[in-house]
Amino acid sequence: MARPLWKGAITFGLVHIPVELYPAEERKEFRFSMLDKRDFSPVGYKRYSKKTGKEVDWKDVVKGYEYEKDQYVVLSDEDFKRANIKASQTIDIAAFVPMNEIPPQFYESPYYLVPTERGQKVYTLLRETLRSGRLAAVAQVVIRTAQHLAVVVPVGRALVLNTLRYADELRDTKAFELPDAGLKSAHVTPKEVELAKRLIDDMTEHWNPEEFKDTYHQDLMRRIHEKIKSGETHVVTEPEAEEKEPRRSAQVIDLATLLKQSLEKGGGRRKTTDARRSKTTASEKPALHVVPSGRGSQRTAAAKRKRA
Repeated sequence: MARPLWKGAITFGLVHIPVELYPAEERKEFRFSMLDKRDFSPVGYKRYSKKTGKEVDWKDVVKGYEYEKDQYVVLSDEDFKRANIKASQTIDIAAFVPMNEIPPQFYESPYYLVPTERGQKVYTLLRETLRSGRLAAVAQVVIRTAQHLAVVVPVGRALVLNTLRYADELRDTKAFELPDAGLKSAHVTPKEVELAKRLIDDMTEHWNPEEFKDTYHQDLMRRIHEKIKSGETHVVTEPEAEEKEPRRSAQVIDLATLLKQSLEKGGGRRKTTDARRSKTTASEKPALHVVPSGRGSQRTAAAKRKRA
């Protein structure tokens, strides 16, 4: 099991629920090593003193706040905790609001709240009360060295804490050129509205996140496997360029015609999803073993020297 990011308690009124905080997100990004293109040796960074130019070990690094030019106050881990002990150890619920009242642009990062053994009863009580009332608990919490606005909501058997952006961190939509509210200002016709509703109705389905895949991740991994398999001295054949539809930016297209054509094609994402799923299944190949970057780079460089 992953280590908790934070240990503390949910509090509201006199209620105290001991919990642990775990990241809900498991990022699957590629991690690339930087290499010197001349010999493919790994490139690294060093921490150094800007005063002496000498390397500084991690154990000698501290955090400092520059309050005047070249004048610093040094802060320790204990200082961050002592700044507000209560705030750094509690998820302090300030209010309960209807779930649907929080606009999506406020949401930031999700975390799972897991109760300790002695907090399970009250945890369950809060979870089911929020669920039955369709409510979200608005709170503030300190994670690492920053205080976050957050909401606690029930999701299945868990309580999920989502950090939120503060209102002053969001840009006002008035800064953008957006169409006026309503359809009249955009001269949308009743026929276009009817066709749009039909198309949206045809594409409406239940939320199923498993159907959506990071296809770029898969495509890039396939490309990496091809390069490993072909070797550094072989030229990897570029895939044939896909036939593109002619650009229509210079043409005036009737909106109703486009909507009608979309409906005639089936419009719905379901057909596209099914086709993509069958294509993915047909093209699936057993995973190849990826050579670790350090040894692989050395072998490649050695092979080049041998051929030379």
